[in-house]
Amino acid sequence: MANIKSSQKRIEVAKRNNLRNKSRKSEIKTYIKKFEAAVEAGNLEEAREIFKVVDKKLKQAESKNVIHKNRVAATTSKLAKKLNA
Repeated sequence: MANIKSSQKRIEVAKRNNLRNKSRKSEIKTYIKKFEAAVEAGNLEEAREIFKVVDKKLKQAESKNVIHKNRVAATTSKLAKKLNA
């Protein structure tokens, strides 16, 4: 454990940010699973709605530096291909 007060604070902040980022990533993964289930079932309208939500969440995560921008672009592209196929 750190002895310096500012180091202790940074450790606490890092833990808090880690939990927040983990939560965001988990939420996105859940939406992606719902999207893929909707596409498999053939519910295109539901899949479109979920795709909008996933796209928004991914872009928010990108702007907060939770997920790299290239990963966001690749994921969005992959999902759009599945939707259009």
